[in-house]
Amino acid sequence: MPSVLDIDELEVRFATPDGVVEAVNKVSFAIEAGETVGIVGESGSGKSQVFMSVMGLLAANGKATGSVKFQGEEILGRQPNELNRIRGSRMSMIFQDPMTSLNPYLSIERQLTEVLETHRGMSGKEARAAAVAMLERVQIPEAERRISLYPFEFSGGMRQRAMIAMALLCQPELLIADEPTTALDVTVQAQILELLGELKRADRTALVVITHDLGVIAGLCDRVLVMYAGRVVESGPVRDIFKDPQHPYTAGLLASMPRLDENEATRLATIPGQPPNLQRLPPGCAFSDRCPRVFEPCRSERPALVPFAPEREKACHLSRL
Repeated sequence: MPSVLDIDELEVRFATPDGVVEAVNKVSFAIEAGETVGIVGESGSGKSQVFMSVMGLLAANGKATGSVKFQGEEILGRQPNELNRIRGSRMSMIFQDPMTSLNPYLSIERQLTEVLETHRGMSGKEARAAAVAMLERVQIPEAERRISLYPFEFSGGMRQRAMIAMALLCQPELLIADEPTTALDVTVQAQILELLGELKRADRTALVVITHDLGVIAGLCDRVLVMYAGRVVESGPVRDIFKDPQHPYTAGLLASMPRLDENEATRLATIPGQPPNLQRLPPGCAFSDRCPRVFEPCRSERPALVPFAPEREKACHLSRL
């Protein structure tokens, strides 16, 4: 049985007046049904661009090469009318900012029912009933009344729930959540993460969580891919990565997380410097200028992503951290 999503040697390039931006560089991984995979890294690491390529939503100056297979079927480079038969029905995406992703001129009802009318051929009455049921499922109170409201009449948390409801209406096989808890207060963040976990368990949906927040990864994901400068630098089960990070960048991210047991010995650390310019990547490891463990091969040889333990990979010249 094929993986729900199988990405092989994916590259994304953007043509700009200042040169070509290498946003994603030979990224490969697969996601199985019912699995939750976290994609983590700093802003600009290429996390979102991987999945904008999957959804066929790259900017006009972007080009993706490689292979993206959905349920064994190649979809990279498909025409929009072909992708529209898959997008929104079999694979869906929850975008980062629900206020700009929802249409401010249409009621929540119209935005939800349109999905069902387009992809499921439902009548207006059937679509409304299904939309109300989904809003109730994502825990929006008084859904029967609130469905007729507009996005600006919803709180931030309710808008995010409406986005999740829209993404789940057609029971997709793959759900991509891009920074699903950004700009939400801590209480609402916890509710959204709990909701996503419940929905995944109930429907066996393959879930991708794109985030810079390792706390989100720890609370929701089975496996994590750490990205830096457009490449995967480490991957493995969440428990193993948190317990024993094997790339200096992963270790730096974990050290910069607040801890409840923090004391003088475990004070928050920072990663010095800035990510490299994606138009002029260094010849060796992209993290070499910021790495506390850098040595000569790092500056001249780009490390390949290779297995080093069961279910674990890293792109680092160090044998052990």
